[in-house]
Amino acid sequence: MKTTAAVVEAKGAAFELTEVTLDDPRPDEMVVRIAAVGLCHTDLSARTGATPFPLPAVLGHEGAGVVEAVGSQVGDFTPGDRVIISFNSCGACAGCRAGRPVYCDHWTALNLLGGSRLDGSAPISRASGPVHGHFFGQSSFAHHALVHARSAVKAPDDIDLDVLAPLGCSVQTGVGAVLNVARPTPGSTLVVFGAGGVGLAALMGARLTSASRVVAVDVNPARLELARELGATHTINAAEADVPEAVRELTGGTGANYAVETSGRLAVLEGAIASLASAGTCVVVGAPPLGSTISVDVPDLLGRGIRLLGTNQGDSDPQLFLPRLIDLYREGRLPFDRLIQRFPFEKINDAAAQALDGSVIKPVLVMS
Repeated sequence: MKTTAAVVEAKGAAFELTEVTLDDPRPDEMVVRIAAVGLCHTDLSARTGATPFPLPAVLGHEGAGVVEAVGSQVGDFTPGDRVIISFNSCGACAGCRAGRPVYCDHWTALNLLGGSRLDGSAPISRASGPVHGHFFGQSSFAHHALVHARSAVKAPDDIDLDVLAPLGCSVQTGVGAVLNVARPTPGSTLVVFGAGGVGLAALMGARLTSASRVVAVDVNPARLELARELGATHTINAAEADVPEAVRELTGGTGANYAVETSGRLAVLEGAIASLASAGTCVVVGAPPLGSTISVDVPDLLGRGIRLLGTNQGDSDPQLFLPRLIDLYREGRLPFDRLIQRFPFEKINDAAAQALDGSVIKPVLVMS
């Protein structure tokens, strides 16, 4: 079928609305009419080449919409179902069988570097040839997306799809980094580095735990104010303070028990590690360019029992985790809708510019 998509032609290029053709759904695939899609910094880093993805391509990985067609082996969805779309996984490897689809053996090929199905076939094309797709299993910067049934989670009827879209990546990543990975203990101190969409989701996740101090670190005063409104007990402006020293002052000299780094900046990650108390845990969420490395004082790491943990998508299984997040939203305990600013799909370049300059936390593109 033909549809309109925002295509990135080359590194650093603007998004261009272009007519493309979706391949027919295979037996385990389905076509989803996209109603709304969140714009994430990973989309923008793929556009610049910092996150490797073959171009030209259709990006977008926080889609939500309505099923229009299903393959012959799809049994859990029918046309008309409302769905949230998340990442893809094979369903057969050891990671998938263990209930950890985010650590699927084929995760990178299915979601990031491949730009095609596992067999190399193109899900998207146009008159001039194939267009790379299946970004995070969906490529949802388009009016329609071809997705594997494993990528979809049924959406409730009582919440708008433009509210639900960010659940598929940024919200589950931030909340999951705290609830599934850090798992703060009662009375502990947790510091979130970066008050963007993922960082503020992590902060909201931390407020669901028994941590006694939840500290937000950023350089943007408006975001720090929002962090306080969302439940941060303390905030630190990194442009005005030595962050590790400020954290030690807040904790009587001991440091934080947990740090969640969401900015993807190496200097910030080093500061997060330096902010930890003995036996502290740093959860690394932010993704710097491929090949980025940091220096770690190994004797200090050993002597103080520091744990450095990487996580992808907050170690989430969307089929189980997203419904729980929706329940928390309904209860008023996870107000992630406060992060959202809506843009017409045709204004995708404006949304990208405002995400980059920090004036918008979570742009959501809404289809006409």
